[in-house]
Amino acid sequence: MLFNNKNVSTMAKNVENEFVTSSINIISAGTTITGDIISDGDIRIDGTLKGTLVTKGKIVVGTTGVISGKINCKNSEISGNVEGKINVNELLSLKSSAKVVGDIITNKLAIEPNAVFSGTCNMKGMGFTGTGSVVSEKPVEHKHHELEKTVK
Repeated sequence: MLFNNKNVSTMAKNVENEFVTSSINIISAGTTITGDIISDGDIRIDGTLKGTLVTKGKIVVGTTGVISGKINCKNSEISGNVEGKINVNELLSLKSSAKVVGDIITNKLAIEPNAVFSGTCNMKGMGFTGTGSVVSEKPVEHKHHELEKTVK
């Protein structure tokens, strides 16, 4: 198979784009960052972030992770504590150990039993736009019926 310069250049760009989008950034437990983080790759927070976190990839907040500020990403999985506005383009998953205080905008939301969420949720997708509000110190699983009644 023969390659011309255009084919080699295109292949190099594809490899570079794949590398950038598959990179993973980790903020370890015991690390505190004050400021904004902007990335093209995935980010895992096991430490503390006070600021805005923006990525084209996925954000994972581990059980020891704490974020105080805004989140904007493609997908997110939260097991730790988040206080602030969360904007997720696709799927936001709140694990059983998650504690979220703030407003959520997402396409899809998955909440495990024992997760705590206090704030408002605006879901867009599948031809549906609605809002709901949950305020609970108890596990969210006890509030599903209340949320369904408040969705317009």
